[in-house]
Amino acid sequence: MNHTTFLLVYVDHILVTSNNPSVIQQLISQLNKSFSLKDLGEIDYFLGIQVKHTTEGLHLSQTKYVHDLLCKAKMNNANGMNTPMISGQQLTMSGSGTVQDIQLYKSVVCALQYVTITRPEISFCVNRVCQYLKDPQEEHWQAVKRILRYLKNTIQYGLHLTYSSTLNLVQFCDADWASSPYDRRSTFGYCVYLGNNLVSWCSKKQHIVSRSSIEAEYRSLAGITAKITWLTALLSELRLILPRTPAVWCDNLSTVLLFENPILHARTKYIELDLYFVREKVIQKLIDVRHVPSSDQIADLFTKAIPSSRFSLLRSKLRVLDLSTLSLREDVRIIK
Repeated sequence: MNHTTFLLVYVDHILVTSNNPSVIQQLISQLNKSFSLKDLGEIDYFLGIQVKHTTEGLHLSQTKYVHDLLCKAKMNNANGMNTPMISGQQLTMSGSGTVQDIQLYKSVVCALQYVTITRPEISFCVNRVCQYLKDPQEEHWQAVKRILRYLKNTIQYGLHLTYSSTLNLVQFCDADWASSPYDRRSTFGYCVYLGNNLVSWCSKKQHIVSRSSIEAEYRSLAGITAKITWLTALLSELRLILPRTPAVWCDNLSTVLLFENPILHARTKYIELDLYFVREKVIQKLIDVRHVPSSDQIADLFTKAIPSSRFSLLRSKLRVLDLSTLSLREDVRIIK
């Protein structure tokens, strides 16, 4: 029988898992011959990430980390918010006055980047405030404080990983054309599911200006195609065979149809390399690009600030859930 074992090492912290418990014990015994180890049993807390064992899987959160961050920013007694950013809000480069404590702004924003490990729904907002680290204005600090208020209101929320009967790789990608008001670069985002679980996500501003919405969407599609190629290779090394071609869901119908058209037009010459790259992967049946209605586009959460009702819906689809609503396992013991 083949055994699969994973070892994650960060300084003096080691996390090991395997599909065979005896292999874990053998590895720990071998390591203990050369190093002084303390076996803490099943994972409970690792690098600021709190792990709770539920009846369906694992719940990953950063409750303590967020609480410490709120205290650092003197926001621990602030009122909570239902969303991390006002719907449709546009931040500007200047005009509201430089913040009094620039180092605090930079420190809090960098800490928020780490929070996105278990809170993918704030990725877009954090990406936005990160763009003003060089010269943060009071308007940007107010945006940061709203993110903190949202985290305070949802401090028990985290990423819920559950058991899955299939290992289908499914992706959603989207782009918000010319969304940046001062350089007109587009924002693109994607999220990747392996079975029922969210395993990868991104919210980022494109490096160059797109001349049309289809250009912005196709660059987003090329980005997620590259990610799929890497993930497929990784899963192959782990001896995991995908049961079907990875599906990519895009809400721009013109983009979906473009790779099927062998004729290049003037409007597509700026994305010619991306076009051939995606088309090649489709021909090789390494990806399957499909159209999804905008109302069902989960990646919207990574490209723009959206209203509260829709935000809550998409957050749940990302499997970011409140720990208090889940059933915990009672047989987990941590041995020190």
